[in-house]
Amino acid sequence: MWGGRFSARPDQVMEAINASIDVDKRLAEQDIAGSKAHAAMLAKTGVISAADEAAIQKGLDQVLSEIREGKFQFSKALEDIHLNVESRLKEIIGEAAGRLHTARSRNDQVALDFRLWVKSACETRVEQITALMKALVAQAETHADTVMPGFTHLQTAQPVTFGHHLMAYVEMLDRDRGRFADAIVRMNESPLGAAALAGTGFPIDRHMVAKTLGFDRPMANSLDCVSSRDFALESLAAVAICAQNLSRLAEEIVIWSSAQFGFVRMSDAWSTGSSIMPQKRNPDAAELVRAKSGRAMGSLVQLLTIMKGLPLAYSKDMQDDKLTTFEAFDSLDLSLQAMTGMIATMTPNKERMRASASSGFSTATDLADWLVRELNIPFREAHHITGAAVKAAETANIALPDLPLAELQKLEPRITDKVFAVLTVDASVASRKSYGGTAPERVREQVAAWKGKLG
Repeated sequence: MWGGRFSARPDQVMEAINASIDVDKRLAEQDIAGSKAHAAMLAKTGVISAADEAAIQKGLDQVLSEIREGKFQFSKALEDIHLNVESRLKEIIGEAAGRLHTARSRNDQVALDFRLWVKSACETRVEQITALMKALVAQAETHADTVMPGFTHLQTAQPVTFGHHLMAYVEMLDRDRGRFADAIVRMNESPLGAAALAGTGFPIDRHMVAKTLGFDRPMANSLDCVSSRDFALESLAAVAICAQNLSRLAEEIVIWSSAQFGFVRMSDAWSTGSSIMPQKRNPDAAELVRAKSGRAMGSLVQLLTIMKGLPLAYSKDMQDDKLTTFEAFDSLDLSLQAMTGMIATMTPNKERMRASASSGFSTATDLADWLVRELNIPFREAHHITGAAVKAAETANIALPDLPLAELQKLEPRITDKVFAVLTVDASVASRKSYGGTAPERVREQVAAWKGKLG
């Protein structure tokens, strides 16, 4: 493509390091869509003839058909998707193909293709996150009053409901959806028409191209058009945060499905066995989701590192932006699908959860609250009395609700037998009626609200 300037072929190693077709052939659909929009604009503005545009459009349709049918022969010698498409177009329609690249460069062309791909990938992740949220809401509705232990430091803290716990992830995932949606808003500008870096002297209509391709507007600065990759960075940040949230849920699934906890049973479809231990049911899908979060985080750091020292406008370093981005989105794609499958098919063990929630003196805070509410004792003093009650129960090797009233009255004579009504796990969760609390009625309200939002 630049034989007029060079008289010798590149070294083989140079060809190998310079070629990107194995990666950017994924941009074929976007590349051809951009070329079709560009050709239509060139014809409308009189830069090329209507006959040339018709030939280009027909030829591009044939190229796209060949690619979709797996008949297209990609060539590393042609470096990238842009030159592969243009070369094949020339074979099909001849000289008219050479007019397609008028008023554009591979710099703005790849910026367009990549932006279109990332935008589409973000839209797909929004849909996938929504599907996972629906699966969580469905389980939460079924288990709005299923009691389980809530943890801090992975130590039993207070009873909560399983539905409430799952709805926490719905809130987290909604913020993930919002991050992808916000990224789409900011990236929805077309870079095509910037050419190499300075714009073009041809009378092009960038607004027409932007509208054709579904953008809100063209980008306003030609240098920014070809040099910015912050749209990919912002999207990778959304990927990394979402992957981290999924990793936390995956970790809980690993814990919950262990023999020591036994809170949930994973379906056969999302479990694996052992090659040597016949009894094993391994939560491998959850473990892999947990692992893939590292790939997502690494991809963000990698692209940040690629971009951090580049002067305006385009540098070849940016050729490596696509592989790391593709890998991160692919990884999140699998993770979201796997997590949706796991959540939809897992079976909670209600009895095991309840038994665990009843252990570890989980209703101690309820005792302290009762002392404050019924006896008007300052909370810090109530906390001290409750701590002493827990110590007494622990010494006697009994649960807090089983501590005799006489023992409690040694700590505070005004305590009556009415206190025992608040020391059950059901009473504990039912009392947490504050907005956002774990009370089953609050959980059902949130479930209903989210069902309305998610459709």
